[in-house]
Amino acid sequence: MGSLEAERTTVGWAARDPSGILSPYTFTLRNTGPDDVYIKVHYCGVCHTDVHQVKNDLGMSNYPMVPGHEVVGEVLEVGSDVTRFTVGEIVGAGLLVGCCKKCTACQSDIEQYCKKKIWNYNDVYVDGKPTQGGFAETIIVEQKFVVKIPEGMAPEQVAPLLCAAVTVYSPLSHFGLKESGLRGGILGLGGVGHMGVIIAKGNGSPCDCDKLFR
Repeated sequence: MGSLEAERTTVGWAARDPSGILSPYTFTLRNTGPDDVYIKVHYCGVCHTDVHQVKNDLGMSNYPMVPGHEVVGEVLEVGSDVTRFTVGEIVGAGLLVGCCKKCTACQSDIEQYCKKKIWNYNDVYVDGKPTQGGFAETIIVEQKFVVKIPEGMAPEQVAPLLCAAVTVYSPLSHFGLKESGLRGGILGLGGVGHMGVIIAKGNGSPCDCDKLFR
């Protein structure tokens, strides 16, 4: 275990304007603390949200921006208060890296509804430094937003599970489509849709897929 006290620099692939072109970018990682996990990135998925952000399609992009929020990597060091992870473990990190920890959403483990949630890139951390994503050599994430990757799972295949799969698993779970024999309809077979088919099939549900390509 380590104590992550000093700032660190790393290299990522950053957008510097809405052109969609990424180029190497050296930057300083945010200040680290006792609850942080320092991760060497092995794989990072490409979500269409990354494309939107890089090209400023949402009108909220700040440059330079290192995208990427489907991160799988190896723990290099942990803060003094980290108890869930150890050096050498393969872990994953998604879109969130911070929250207020005090609101009803945070207390209910639905931090995505926290009004002070912090995205892993194109945002500002509590220390005032911009957050940068997983298209980089290393990343620092608070342990609350890190998950262990089970042994036997191929890390390169796990990355999309940290966004696309979670996005579609949530409604399938919410509406009770987790039992064998139930029928589920997947509307569109993009990155999220095809994950829905796989998850529904894995749960034993026949799946009617309506392809809508317009």
